[in-house]
Order: sequence, then C-alpha cells, then structure tokens
Amino acid sequence: MKKQIRLNALDMNCVGGCPGLWLHPRDKTLGYNTLAYWTELAQLLERGLFDSLFIADIFGVYDVYGGNADAAFRNAVEFPVNDPFLLVPAMAMATEHLGFGITGTVTYEPPFSFARRLSTLDHLTNGRIAWNIVTGYLDSAARAFGMAQQPRHDERYVLAEEFMEVVYKLWEGSWEDDAVVRDKVKGIFADPSKIHKVQHEGKYFRMEGYHLCEPSPQRTPVLFQAGGSPRGRQFAAQHAECVFITGSSPQVAAKIVRDLRGRAQKLGRDPASLSIFAALTVIAGETDGEARDKLDDYRKYVSTEGSLALLSGYLGIDFASRNLDEPLEVSEINAIQGCVHDFANGGPEHRYTLRDAATSMGVSAHKPLLAGSPTTVADGMMEWVAVSGIDGFNVEHIVCPADFEAFVDMVVPELQDRGVYKTRYEEGSLREKLYGRGRGRLPRDHPGASYRRKQE
Repeated sequence: MKKQIRLNALDMNCVGGCPGLWLHPRDKTLGYNTLAYWTELAQLLERGLFDSLFIADIFGVYDVYGGNADAAFRNAVEFPVNDPFLLVPAMAMATEHLGFGITGTVTYEPPFSFARRLSTLDHLTNGRIAWNIVTGYLDSAARAFGMAQQPRHDERYVLAEEFMEVVYKLWEGSWEDDAVVRDKVKGIFADPSKIHKVQHEGKYFRMEGYHLCEPSPQRTPVLFQAGGSPRGRQFAAQHAECVFITGSSPQVAAKIVRDLRGRAQKLGRDPASLSIFAALTVIAGETDGEARDKLDDYRKYVSTEGSLALLSGYLGIDFASRNLDEPLEVSEINAIQGCVHDFANGGPEHRYTLRDAATSMGVSAHKPLLAGSPTTVADGMMEWVAVSGIDGFNVEHIVCPADFEAFVDMVVPELQDRGVYKTRYEEGSLREKLYGRGRGRLPRDHPGASYRRKQE
C-alpha cells in the first residue's frame, strides 16, 4: 500500500492570510468574525477529508517595524485577531470528523484553567481536539500581560517543560479511568477515592487542586508543536505527536525530519510515532498556465509594508530603514528562529535580500509554494513526501476560501486517484484517525503517559 498523505488546513482567526491579500475580490476573510465563515470553511475541509483545521494564534501586535504597530494596523497584519478556542464548538456542530488544532501559548496561560478549557473542548467535539504548543515570540504580548519583556528564547522552553508537567498531571493523573460511576440508583456520580488532588510547586507554577473535568475522550489532546530552533526541536521530540515544520525544499525538510526522529529515538520514543507536517501553500488551476495566472494576479495585491512589518515581528528586527536589496544576515534573534533559516541560509547559490523576503512573505509567508494543475501539484506533493520523509502537509491559502475550494475540488481527487489519499474518514477520535483504532490515548512511551495512575 502506498504511503498515505495527511493534510491539515492552516488558518488564523483574523483578516487575510498574506499581507494585502484581503483586498482581493475573491477573498472572504473579512467575514472572520462571523460564525458562518468558520462553519462553512469547516464543512469545505471535511468535504476534502482534511484531518484538521490548524488555527494559528498570537498575543500582541507587530510593532517592531518603524517602532510602532501602524503598518500592521493599516494592512491588517494578523490584526485584529480573535480567540481561536471559541470557534471550535460551532465548527464541531457543523461537522462530524474534522479535527481542530488550536494554538495555545504557554507563556501567557495558567495551566490549571487551560487544562479545563482543552478538556471541555475535547468533550464537546467527541475527541477531535489538538493543541499546538507555542511559547510566543512578540515582546508586545509580554508587555500586554504585564511583563517588561518576554523571557529569552530557551528560557521560554524551560517554562514550557514545566507547563507540560502540570497539564499532564491534571489530564492523566487527577482522575482514574473508573472514577466516574454515574449510578442513579445509589446516587453516586463519582468515586471520591479515585479522584486525586494535583500538587505542583516549581519555578514558574504553583498549584494545588483537582482537575475540574471528568476524563475526556482523549484525556490529553493530540499534541502539535512547531519550534524550528534546536531547543524547539528537542521539545518537539519529547512532547509532540505531530510536528509542524518549514523547509525551503524537500532536501532541507529531510534534514529536519531526520533530526527530529533521531532526537525522539534518543529519548526512548518510537521515532515513527512523530507525524511530521510541512508547510505548503498551494495554488491549483485546471492547467499550469491558469495557476500561474492566479499567482501573478495575487502578487498585484501584496503589501510590501505589511510584509516587512510581519517579517520584523518574526525576527525581532526593525527593517523600516534598511536597504531592500541588503542580504539578510541574522545571527542572534529572540523571536522565530526557524524563520530565519529560509532567508539567511539560502545556501551559496542564493543569498536572500530583504526585497526577496518581503515578496515571499507577501504570497506564501516564507513557506514553500506549489502552483499548477492537479497533476503538477500532486507530483510536487509526492516528491516532497518521498524525498523528505514527511507524513503530510499543513496547507495554507493566499485567498480564502477560493484556494481551499480549488484544492478540494481538483487536487484531492488527483491524490485519491493515485492511491495516496484517503477516500473516507476512519471512525474514532482525532488521535485514532491519525494512529489507528484503539489508540485514543497517549502511547506508553510518551512522557505524558507516566503521570497516569496505576489501577488497583
């Protein structure tokens, strides 16, 4: 049997995707603050048999460029941005199988209430929730939460490790599997002897209390992580079940995949248990020419100012007064370290300039792009999988929902005809859809499983 390609769709609860593209006449992201926009998108993705809708998120604004957020405000650069968690119940009601990967930032969340929110959503979706674990990268977010600045990059992962310990204790250890009785005859809902208080005292968190939710279908949601730095990869190798990577080519992605799987194996985990998804922007047309025409049309709407505002926020460097034709050389940053490798480390054959970066940010947010007929796109996707060893893609749009509609209507049937994409959903929770029936809980070699209570 041919290797099956897995797909998530990537979006964000804000206007537009790439800077300026919200101005395109076919773009409907101005409806981001309506339920209809999200329920219709969820139904479209379920029609395309996507595993999940992966919703990115940030706290804070892009205020590095020019020393203020004016460019971000003018160009709707990931602003305004609404809470992604509140979208899930409506989308779950409108679908049956689609999963929901929601970004939660550990630096600014109390683990006790966060664990309850995820358990609640796992209940309401019947086990279709995933959590994208991030630490944040904007100093403006830290200031909004009363901090002078965000912790240094690697220290944020120290905090994240402790956060994970707390939520594992709550999700996996507070309630035993048979604690819930629901006995109407005896008048007992739960056995008190099987519900345990969680106590934690560490560098960043202190708590004492019971998990407020009875065990949800998955207990711990499916765990995504997208750190591109060495410290982020180490965190992913220890905690993530699904890893979201970016790479400028299949060959670059292959090195990341080997590194991640090797790190997981050294930690005692099955390296094959990591499902690795590469970022990919797809523009599909009936022919290659039609797709190229779409791309050329999209480029007319790119905001250079908005792209530079986004890039400045990503790297923590103010590019407002820099020469657009200056090569990007970034060695010490405190923001998204993985982003810089695609630009500053393009290899000896090409040194990216600031203008190159702004153009790339404008049409694909520095992610790889495939534009072509269904045959061309499918060929490209299959090459990525064969060369890099990834399991699938986080598919991004430039114009929404038009790009997802074209993908579902044209690319999905082509992949199915080649036998590399499913023709129906499997039953069960999101984790079971990814890993098979009966595998709804964290596997035994995952660190979160060690917090389970042994049954008497």
